[in-house]
Amino acid sequence: MCGIVGIVSKSPVNQLLYDGLTVLQHRGQDAAGIVTADGRTFHMHKDKGLVRDVFRTRDMRNLTGTMGIAHCRYPTAGSASSVAESQPFYVNSPFGIVLGHNGNLVNTPELQRELFQDDLRHVNTSSDSEVLLNVLAHELTLSAKGPRLDPESIFSAVAGVHRRAKGAYAIVAMIAGYGLLAFRDPHGIRPLVIGKLETENGVEFMVASESVAIDTLGFTVMRDVAPGEAILVDSSGNFFSRQCAVNPSLNPCIFEYVYLARPDSVIDGISVYETRALMGKSLGELIKRQVPNIDIDVVIPIPDTSRPSAVEVAQVLGVKYREGFVKNRYIGRTFIMPGQAQRKKSVRQKLNAMGVEFKGKNVLLVDDSIVRGTTSKEIVQMARECGALKVYFASAAPPVRFPNVYGIDMPTRSELIATGRNAVEIAQAIGADAVFYQELSDLVADVRRCNPQIKNFDASCFDGNYITGGVSAEYLAGIEASRLDGETRGDEGSNEVNQLDLGFTTVD
Repeated sequence: MCGIVGIVSKSPVNQLLYDGLTVLQHRGQDAAGIVTADGRTFHMHKDKGLVRDVFRTRDMRNLTGTMGIAHCRYPTAGSASSVAESQPFYVNSPFGIVLGHNGNLVNTPELQRELFQDDLRHVNTSSDSEVLLNVLAHELTLSAKGPRLDPESIFSAVAGVHRRAKGAYAIVAMIAGYGLLAFRDPHGIRPLVIGKLETENGVEFMVASESVAIDTLGFTVMRDVAPGEAILVDSSGNFFSRQCAVNPSLNPCIFEYVYLARPDSVIDGISVYETRALMGKSLGELIKRQVPNIDIDVVIPIPDTSRPSAVEVAQVLGVKYREGFVKNRYIGRTFIMPGQAQRKKSVRQKLNAMGVEFKGKNVLLVDDSIVRGTTSKEIVQMARECGALKVYFASAAPPVRFPNVYGIDMPTRSELIATGRNAVEIAQAIGADAVFYQELSDLVADVRRCNPQIKNFDASCFDGNYITGGVSAEYLAGIEASRLDGETRGDEGSNEVNQLDLGFTTVD
């Protein structure tokens, strides 16, 4: 999970890109980068850290031009955390290209071999984003009509990328002297939205990971980029689009709606806030069915993502909704912290319990999901320390039993608390009196209710169905081995699983 922004403006674009990244900061807190284009010249600044820390006034002054792309990155277990791995990436041949990527490729080693042996291109990092950049550059070499490019050649190159790359990817790129290019993988797993702004000097265009970035910058959302579609805005501000994939299909990542996206975003026509409210209603009804006479005095959310769900759970159960935790907004999201020890330490730095809401009460804690269980266990312990008589725990998402290989850090199955455990055993593991999980069928129905035209979702972390193909037992075991060896791989994640008892399916 990363945040990407691309803008073609009629005025200096540096501040717009910076503001867009700050709105998407929740998608990546490890590193940030901006590249602007001033004619055929690129200006780049990137570094580790939050957006506000990476860019100083002197850096912003050097980012001149009216076109640019930006990226914020989050760390994943097993992936390198260095300036070299920060994005955007740059390559000078054939035309000068910079690229930022949200997602994860599942055939990176194969592409690396092809680039070195057949395409005669050198990749300098372990990032799959740099691999994508070089694949795009090679395809542009093949499709170019002599020393010049036109929209047809660029779209032909994107079609070549789609043929070669497997996995999830939403891309923003710039080609020196030509314009801004954005495209989405043929399965439409990771989000990408287009916006525009009418100005006195003409139309400005913007692409971003979430609609909230477009809204807050004053642009109007046009639509989502379709699976397999490429968008090109040339240096004169002309807008082109083309479907570049064979048999594309829309399968948005369902975990975007559960946890990743901001609640005020609309992705593929689906309101994130509305889906989380519907998830809460379904979860409340499930609890009523399973334990009709459960003794709950108060429902308390784990801030912030679970609030819409918790409100609906309380309403369905007919009990009070109260805020029991205060969140320190200056601590990163613990789900995407790079290591187990850091995640555990950060829980109590991030959340503080208010004893008055727990003492002498039976409480139901509602969270968006339970992944490793580290955070859940600490939170249950905090509730008990504040005097709660009973602590129940409810997840608005189903059990996470499989690694996500499409750009989310859900590593080995041994690290996923739901692996090999039922709800009773999970409750014991986190110290709760009972644990309740959303049904996957209910989750899918809740999200689809907001846009009935979407038939399928990527729910691989819940059901083990990897829709892109290329996710074999050997692949998963291999990236687990690289994790254990301390090796590093691409930007979007080392997403591993135990070699034994995989229980997944893959579509080829």
